[in-house]
Order: sequence, then structure tokens, then C-alpha cells
Amino acid sequence: MHNQATISNTQTFDHKITLAITGASGSAYALRLLECLLAANYQVYLLCSSAARVVFDTEVGLKLPSSPAAASQFLIEKFNAQAEQIIVFGKEQWFSPVASGSAAPKTMVVCPCSTGTLAAISQGMSDNLIERAADVVIKERGQLILVPRETPYSTIHLQNMLSLSQMGVTIMPASPGFYHQPESINDLIDFMVGRLLDHLNIAQSIMPRWGYQQSAISKNLKL
Repeated sequence: MHNQATISNTQTFDHKITLAITGASGSAYALRLLECLLAANYQVYLLCSSAARVVFDTEVGLKLPSSPAAASQFLIEKFNAQAEQIIVFGKEQWFSPVASGSAAPKTMVVCPCSTGTLAAISQGMSDNLIERAADVVIKERGQLILVPRETPYSTIHLQNMLSLSQMGVTIMPASPGFYHQPESINDLIDFMVGRLLDHLNIAQSIMPRWGYQQSAISKNLKL
């Protein structure tokens, strides 16, 4: 298990971000990213697909309640977060802030991102709140990061990624490196989450930097 990230005691959040979790493999990435965002004093608007709940149970044994309110409280208690620091929205809560350009955070991460969600976002489908929230960030010229986890990629997948990249979306496949000499699965998870934090301009020390002396880097660095 990761060391618990330090949570700020203030009730005033520095930033807001939308984090969407879909049914691709890689739920551990999402949980670690959520932990780090909370440690950085972000308020997180969390969107979780039905398939993601199945993957959570399958991969990490986490049974997320289906009710948005119950899921919010469950995650707040799990991460020892502040009241309202995690707000879960259901897939058809069209009056939630993330559904409108006038209220949605300008930053959104989909981690992990299924290829089905990738395709829907690339075509502006907006059939559920995850797709609509991503569409809002794109139209408002915000920052959208997608973390697909699939192998191999079909031509369709690659074309969808290219289309989104040309719109300014960052495509960051869940492809951890090995130059930091990982000793555990958690080290590989932290590699990807560290790169995500870098792109979000959030200071982090969970991933060693290229070119630094490995002997000078602790394996247990945290925010």
C-alpha cells in the first residue's frame, strides 16, 4: 500500500478538477491520482462509469457505492479527505457543474480511459456525463488529459487519438517507464501518476527525474 498522502486541514480548496474513471484496466492509477490531488488541496469532481465500478472490484477489491452521495462519503472517509473535497456525480446528473462551460473546472483527467470513451469524446457524443464533461473542457479550451490503457491499439483507436491530439487534448497512455528501476507495482503506478501531476503543473516528488542519481532518491518519496 502507498503511504497516505498528507491532507491539508483548510476548508478552502486551492483548485477544482474533474476526474473521470472508466472501465479500462488501471483503477490503481485513478486511486493514486485521486490521493495526490487531495494532498495538493484540490476539490475533485469525480465521475465514475458503471464499468469502472466493476473494474474497481475486480482489480483492487474496492466496492464503490452506486449512489453518488454514498460514493462521495465512502471516498472521503477512505482518503481522510475534507468535507466536500470529493463530490461524485452520477452519469445523468446534467445539472452538475461539470455539464456546463459556465461552471465546470477548466481541467479534466480521464484515468483510465477506455477506448469506447475515447471514441465518444473524439466524436462529441455527450451521451453521459463523462462524455459531456470532456466535451465542455474541449469547447472551453481547457486542459483535457486522457489515459488510455489498451494493447494493441487498432487503427480506429489511433485515429481517434490523433483527432483529439489535434484539438489540443493530451493523450498519455498508461505506459510506465523503467529507468527509475522500479521495485514494486506501486513504483510503476507512481511513474504514471507523477507524469500526470507534471502535466497538471502540480509539484510532486513521487517519481524520480531522468538524469538524477538513483542512489539519492528515496523509494518512499511522497507529496
